[in-house]
Amino acid sequence: MKNKRFSPEKKDKIKILRGTFQGIILFVLLIVIIKAVFTFSEYKTYDYNEVASAEDNGFIAVSYFGVDRTGSDTLIGTEALEKQIKALKDNGYVTVTQQDILDYYMEGKALPDKALFLLFEDGRRDTAIFSQKIMEKYNYKATMFTYADKFEKNDPKFLMPKDLLKLVDSSYWELGTNGYRLEYINVFDKENEYLGQLTSLDFSKLSDTINKNYNHYLMDFIRDEYNIPMETYSEMEERINNDYEELSKIYTKELGNVPNLYSLMHSNTGRFGTNDKVSLINGKWIKELFNMNFNREGYSLNKRDNSIYDLTRIQPQAYWETNHLLMRIWDDTKENIDFIVGDEEKAKAFQEIKGKAEFIDDTIILTSLPKENSLIKLLDSDKYKDIKISSELNGNVIGSQAIYFRTSDDLKDSLCVKLVNNNIEVIEILNGNEEILYSLDLNDDKSIDNIDIKEKDSKKIDINITNNKLNLNLDGKLIVDGLEVRNTNEGGVYLESAWGEYGYSQRNIADDVYDGVFKKFKISEINDTILYDSSLKGLDFIKYNVIIYFNKVINWFIKHL
Repeated sequence: MKNKRFSPEKKDKIKILRGTFQGIILFVLLIVIIKAVFTFSEYKTYDYNEVASAEDNGFIAVSYFGVDRTGSDTLIGTEALEKQIKALKDNGYVTVTQQDILDYYMEGKALPDKALFLLFEDGRRDTAIFSQKIMEKYNYKATMFTYADKFEKNDPKFLMPKDLLKLVDSSYWELGTNGYRLEYINVFDKENEYLGQLTSLDFSKLSDTINKNYNHYLMDFIRDEYNIPMETYSEMEERINNDYEELSKIYTKELGNVPNLYSLMHSNTGRFGTNDKVSLINGKWIKELFNMNFNREGYSLNKRDNSIYDLTRIQPQAYWETNHLLMRIWDDTKENIDFIVGDEEKAKAFQEIKGKAEFIDDTIILTSLPKENSLIKLLDSDKYKDIKISSELNGNVIGSQAIYFRTSDDLKDSLCVKLVNNNIEVIEILNGNEEILYSLDLNDDKSIDNIDIKEKDSKKIDINITNNKLNLNLDGKLIVDGLEVRNTNEGGVYLESAWGEYGYSQRNIADDVYDGVFKKFKISEINDTILYDSSLKGLDFIKYNVIIYFNKVINWFIKHL
C-alpha cells in the first residue's frame, strides 16, 4: 500500500486548475453581460412599400410575461424566445409601434400585411437583459409594461425609471403600464377555502393551490366567502380611483408622463370589469389617461372593427413550443404560416398527416390542430408486427399523447397505448370501433379540474407486442402482463398528440392546442434489432451533453455570484 503523504505541490496544482477554470467561467459571464447590457445598433423602421398591400389584415399582438436565461413555469427562456421571434420574422412579420396602432384606428392609415405588436409584461429586469439582443438581432421593437408601485418599492427584480428611459433611448422599446399594482381579490383555493385578497408574491407562492375563479384588484367589489360585497359602492369607487390617481402621480413624477398604452389585467369581459358599476369607473379612467387599452387576452388578431380600448393579445406560455404559438396565430388569422420542422433529415422518416411536427435532438414534438389532433406515420413501418416500442412522453399532464401500432392504411384497425389527462390506456380499434382494454388513473384521486394546465410530466413507456399478447411497462414497472388482443395483423406505427378538452385558465383563455413530446422514440424487433431510434449517437450525443453541462455551470454562476 502506497503511503499517501500530503503534497504541497499537488495542492498548488489543484488550486491553479480550479482558479483557471473559474477565471474562464467568469470571463464568459463578463462577455455575456457586456453583450446583454450594451446596445450597438439602432432600430430601423420597416419600409411600408415593401411589406404592404391594399388588403387590411389588421395586426396581431403577442405578449410575454417575462424572460430569463433558461425559463421557468412562467418566464420563457432566451432560447425559446429567440426561436419564436425568428419564426415570426421568417414568416414576414414586422413590428409596428404604438403610433402605428393609433394611426390605424384614428386616421385610417394602413398597416403592413403582417403587422406584429410585441409586448412584454410586468417590467422585470431580467426580461430587458435577456431579450435586448434578440430584439436587436431581428430588428424588432416592443412595449415594456410596468407597475407603478414597483418604483416606490425599489424592488431590484424590476426595472426602475432610469432603466426604462435607457430602454427607450436604445430605440427598441416603448413604454406601457399594467396599472398601479398587481393584486388579487376574491380568491379561493382548490378546496373552496376562502383566501380573500392576495399580493402578487403571495399569489405566486400559492399558485398551485388556487382555484381558477379569482379576480384582479380592479375587476370587482371585494367580496366575502359567500360572494357578498364587503365594501359599499363609494368605498369601491374610492379604492379604484386611488389606484389610478397613484398611477398617474408616480409615472408623471418618475418618467415625466403617463404611458399611452394600458393593459387592464384579467378583464376578458367585453367591458372594463366583471361588474357593471366597476366597469364604468375603470372605463372613465382608462379613456381619460390612455390612448389605447389591451382589454382581452387569448386571441392575437385585432382589426378595424375592434375598439382601440378593447384590444386583444395572445400570451405565449413558458411551456409552449414554437409551433404552438404559430398554430394559434394561424387559427386566429387564417393566413398561411410556415411552421418549423427542425432537423429536416430526421423529418424525412415520417409522413405528416395532421398538425405539425418538429424534430429536435432526440425528440419529436407534435403540435395539434386547435381542438383536434396531430398525427404522423413512421414510413416503411407497414409490415411491423411483433415489435418493442419505447419512448419518454414529456408533454404536459393535460392532453393526449399516443403511440399506434399494427395500424391499417385506413386507420380503422389498430392497437394503441395512450397517455391522456394523466390516464394510461391500452386501446384496440377494429373496423373503426374503439375498445379500451386497460385503463389506469395516475392522478392519485386528484380531480382533473385541480391540475394546472402548465403542469409538466415525464412517463417512460415500454411496449412489447408478440402475436396476440401485449406487455406494458410504465417507468420501469410492469403494469400490463400478457394482455390478449385480437389484432394480430401487420401494420404501421403512428404518433399522435391531441387536445385533452381541459385546461382553460385565467392565463389561457382560449388555448386549445397541445404539444405532445416524444423523447428517445425507439422501435426494435423482438430480437432487439433496431428498426428506428431517435436517440442521439456519437458526436451528436457528446455535443448535446456538453451544451447541457455548460449551461448548468453558467446558470450556477449566474445564480450564486
